Amino acid sequence: MMKRFQTMKKTAANIFKAGILAVDPEVCVGKNLVLVNNVLRIKDSSFYLDEIRRIYLIGAGKASAAMVRAGEKILGDHIHDGVVITKYDHGVPLTKCRLMEAGHPLPDKNGCRATDELLSLVSSAGPRDLIVCMISGGGSALTPAPAKGISLTDKQETTRLLLSCGATIHEINTIRKHLSRIKGGQLCEKAGGARVVSLILSDVIGDDLGIIASGMTTPDTSTFDECRDILQCYNLLERVPLSVRSYIEAGISGKILETPKPGDSLFERIDNYIVGNISHALNAAEEQAIKAGYHPMVLSSMIQGEAGEVAKVLCAVAAEVKLANRPVVKPACLLSGGETTVVVRGRGTGGRNMELALSAAMVMKDMENVVMLSAGTDGTDGPTNAAGAFAHASTLGRARALGMSAAKFLAENNSHGFFRELGDLFITGPTRTNVMDMQIILIE
Repeated sequence: MMKRFQTMKKTAANIFKAGILAVDPEVCVGKNLVLVNNVLRIKDSSFYLDEIRRIYLIGAGKASAAMVRAGEKILGDHIHDGVVITKYDHGVPLTKCRLMEAGHPLPDKNGCRATDELLSLVSSAGPRDLIVCMISGGGSALTPAPAKGISLTDKQETTRLLLSCGATIHEINTIRKHLSRIKGGQLCEKAGGARVVSLILSDVIGDDLGIIASGMTTPDTSTFDECRDILQCYNLLERVPLSVRSYIEAGISGKILETPKPGDSLFERIDNYIVGNISHALNAAEEQAIKAGYHPMVLSSMIQGEAGEVAKVLCAVAAEVKLANRPVVKPACLLSGGETTVVVRGRGTGGRNMELALSAAMVMKDMENVVMLSAGTDGTDGPTNAAGAFAHASTLGRARALGMSAAKFLAENNSHGFFRELGDLFITGPTRTNVMDMQIILIE
């Protein structure tokens, strides 16, 4: 059984990697940024270079450095200046733009300094200039820019509370937008009337432009009232720093301006384009599964909910395939993508993918020849070195042989420690892309 498990692990890893290649940032940008005969085409927007005074190239996100590198190769000496902010160890060599690395998922001082530099560059643009933005997931934490009266420490504490309470990324970024000087379309307010075009790798369910990297170049439909409702929903209103609570209350009362909204003339000179998302990755994974001899089925690209509950549903579908050859026949490959949440109650180390895999292992103990891989497409799951983990029918038995209780590790949110001891972590290193998470279940 273990020999087959190892073989299936390698197959699942190859299917995952095929999905990653499909959302390679440089490939995604190269397909949508084309310069021919002095005409620059950015997806559906076209520009004559002789009508543009200066081109600025900027970026923010885990995949943004690789995206900007692709932009540099295409635009070359046409770039007047540029700044890109990415996560530590996610940088790549650049020739025209300044690379700045910062903290994620918690913002840090380097992020504040880098964001100030980016905003300074954007503020130097004018009506005859073009700002090309490369945006990906992770951009929210990497560009703190706390609003007036809010310290970085207060923003860090607010972020920590939101990340640990089980809030969705939509809810977290709604609050981030209202505590920032750059998010929720506010970058465009600083652009001096320049044309702004953003190429975006989506890391949110439904490709909501207002949520990806907290919508720096898109109108914001959320409100200060919603921020208060979210904090109340998770019993955080009295736990967030006083400066944050006071700022939100001031926004509700109209003492602080709302973020720019749809219909604002500000956005008449702004274009936003999705160039890669989880569906692209799942389509490529599906093709690789066929090559590996499996019958694939994409269950959903919009998986969300608490990681443990999602694991139960995915395992129920796998069990149906195993028992009754439906909704797809064996050998089968079930594929899904999205972003789950975890309520942190323990003091262990882990992430939503490892938590999902550990929860699945609790259900899979009698499902021989079934392997699950759940992993983040950015190569990082929580504050760990792993992208995710593998689960199998042997997982619980091998853990018991080492004196480990899966239930105890799960209660402590210590999924990383659990899979590390078993040798079932999935470690890729930074992929320099980011389109949420993928689950791959092989059933024979």
